[in-house]
Amino acid sequence: MLEKMAEINLDRVIEDFEAMTKDAGVVQRETLRKILEENGNAEYLTSLGLGGRTDIQSFKDHVPMVTHRDLEHYIQRIADGDSSPILTGKPITIISLSSGTTQGKPKYVPFNDELVDSTMQIYCTSFAFRNREYPIGCGKALQFVYSSRQFKTKGGLNAGTATTNVFRSSQYKSTMRAMQSQCCSPDEVIFGPDFHQSLYCHLLCGLLFWEEVQFVSSTFAHSIVHAFRTFELVVGELCADIQTGVLTSRITDPSIREAISKLLTPDSQLADLIHEKCSGLINWYGLIPALFPNAKYIYGIMTGSMEPYLGKLRHYAGELPLVSADYGSSEGWIGANVNPKLPPEQATFAVLPNIGYFEFIPLKEAGGDAEPTPVGLTEVEVGEEYEIVITNFAGLYRYRLGDAVKVAGFHNGTPELRFVYRRNLLLTINIDKNTEKDLQLAVESAAKVLAEEKLEVVDFTSHVDLSTEPGHYVIFWEINGEARGDVLKDCCNVLDRSFIDAGYMSSRKVNAIGPLELRVLRRGTFQQILDHYLGMGAAVSQFKTPRCVGPSNSTVLQILCSNVVENYFSSAF
Repeated sequence: MLEKMAEINLDRVIEDFEAMTKDAGVVQRETLRKILEENGNAEYLTSLGLGGRTDIQSFKDHVPMVTHRDLEHYIQRIADGDSSPILTGKPITIISLSSGTTQGKPKYVPFNDELVDSTMQIYCTSFAFRNREYPIGCGKALQFVYSSRQFKTKGGLNAGTATTNVFRSSQYKSTMRAMQSQCCSPDEVIFGPDFHQSLYCHLLCGLLFWEEVQFVSSTFAHSIVHAFRTFELVVGELCADIQTGVLTSRITDPSIREAISKLLTPDSQLADLIHEKCSGLINWYGLIPALFPNAKYIYGIMTGSMEPYLGKLRHYAGELPLVSADYGSSEGWIGANVNPKLPPEQATFAVLPNIGYFEFIPLKEAGGDAEPTPVGLTEVEVGEEYEIVITNFAGLYRYRLGDAVKVAGFHNGTPELRFVYRRNLLLTINIDKNTEKDLQLAVESAAKVLAEEKLEVVDFTSHVDLSTEPGHYVIFWEINGEARGDVLKDCCNVLDRSFIDAGYMSSRKVNAIGPLELRVLRRGTFQQILDHYLGMGAAVSQFKTPRCVGPSNSTVLQILCSNVVENYFSSAF
C-alpha cells in the first residue's frame, strides 16, 4: 500500500482494513510473530530466555510488563552510540523525544522506519474513511505544523520529537501528495527556527491559496485556536503584505523570507476581499469558513486535554465539522478514527491489529493486591476501561503506555477505543504533560529558596486555571511563617522554570501557556481540607492531600481560593 503512494486507492485501503479487522485475532498473532522473529537476536529478548519462541503464551511467560523506567538504561546505551542489537535486531538510528518526563528528564524513545510505516498506514486509513464522508478535491491543506530542531545524542544519533521525525521523512511528503493534502506552506516555514515567524507565514500562505484550501489542521486543536487568535491581531499586517507584495519586517529569517517572496505578489483585490470578509463577522464567529470557503472540515487531536479548546474552535469553525485525529503517542500508534462524523467528545479509534501487539489491563477493581491479568485485543469487553500495553517493531515489549481507555464498541473484530485519561498525568493544558513527580520536584526546587530564609512549605497542591486565556498553572502553598515578597517572587520563578517537560517549556516560550501563579494560603488551610474529607467519611489513616484539584472538586477549590492571602505571577519566560 505504501510503496506507490502516488497511486493510492482509497477504496482498496478501506477494503484491506475491513479484511484485516475481521481477522484481528489472527493478525495479532502474526504481528507478534513478525516482531519477535525480526528482533529475536536483541539482547533484551535473549536475556529473558525467550529462546527464539514467537507464540503468545511463551512471550507472556518470559517477557514482563515494563514502564519507561525499566528500559531507560537500554535506550540510553543506544543514544550513547552502542550499535549492537540491544532492543531491536537492526540498529536504532533515530531517537524520539517524548513530551513526558521521567525523574525530571525528558524521555528518549526508539524510532525507526517501521514506526514511519505505521504512521503512514494510520494516516491513509483515517483519510480513506474521512474522505468517504467529506470528499476533498485537488487542493491544499492549511496545516499549522511546526518542526522542532533535531539534535545529536552523545552517540551521534539524530533526536527530535516524534512529529519532527515524521515530518522529515520522505514517506510523509509522498503520502501527503497522494492524499491531496499538501501543505500550503513551503518547508522553510515548517522547519523554521522561530515559532512566531512560522505561524505568521502559515496564515499568510493559507490566505494566498485561500480558494485551494480543502481543510484546516494541526497536530493539536489548541494550535488551531492559537493560530486564529493570532490572526485577529495581525490581519491588518497580513492584508498589507498581500496588497503590497512585500513581506513584513517581522519575518527576519532569511530562508523563510526567500521562500515566501517566491509566492507573494501584489494583490490588492485579495487584500480587500479578506478585509471585507472579516468586517462582516460578529466577534469572529465563522472566521475559518469565511476565509476558506472550500474547506470541508477541521482536523486535529481534539480529545483528552484538548477538549477545553473545542468551544473556541467551534466558534471559529462555524458550521464546519470538527474531526478528531488519530490515537497514538511518542511510543507508537494505536488506532485510526474511522467514524469521522462523531463529535470530538465522542471520538473513537479502531485499533490497527498489524502495527503492533496489544494487551489491555482491566482497570475495574480486582480482589486482593494482585494486578488484573491483561487480556488480548479481541478479549476486551464493551464498556470496560483498560490500560494499554503495547509491543511494537521499534523495541518496546509489553510497554505500559499509561493511557486509560474505554471500549466503546467493535469494528468487525477490533475494538474501538475512547481515550479517558492519562493515568499518571496531573497537570496539562495543551501539549504539556506533568506528573505528580514533576510537581514534587518543582516544589522541592523552589522550597530551597524558602529554606535559606529558615522557612518551609507545610503542604501544597495545584490547579489548572483555564478561566484565563491562555490557561496557566496555579500552585498553592501553605508556609510555616511569613516570607518577604521578593523571596516568594523568586520561588514562583523557580517553580515555573522547574517544569522541564518539553511541551510545557515550548508552550510557555510562545505564551500558549500563561505565567505560573503561586498562591500563598493562610495557615491551617490544609487542615480545613482534611476536615472536609473527614466530614465525608474518609479515614485519617488513608487521607492523602489531593495534589491537583480539578473543577469537579469544587468544595476543596473553594476552600483553597477563599484562603489565599498573597499571589505572584512568574516572570521566568
